[in-house]
Amino acid sequence: MAIKKIMAACGSGIGSSLIIRMNVQKVLQAIGRDDIEVFHSTTSDAQKGAADMFIVGKDLENFVEKLDNVITLNNIVSKVEIEEKIKAKFDELGESYKK
Repeated sequence: MAIKKIMAACGSGIGSSLIIRMNVQKVLQAIGRDDIEVFHSTTSDAQKGAADMFIVGKDLENFVEKLDNVITLNNIVSKVEIEEKIKAKFDELGESYKK
């Protein structure tokens, strides 16, 4: 499965999801994946087919537990954690870090 869209989600779709989106974009750019669209929204929009991968803070993991390809973050501002978890998920899916 090719990852083309990543949704960062939070309760209101304004605060923490925006922070996650910006940090995910920085991480993807650093690992050479500028071909992936990253957007942010509410957890109620996080539904099958809305994105190929979903990223939320640990406090919201129960809202996305039935979805595939979910990353939950302990620290939404840690680019190190985001990079580690994205790379691990890419490995799990057989996805390349580089396009």
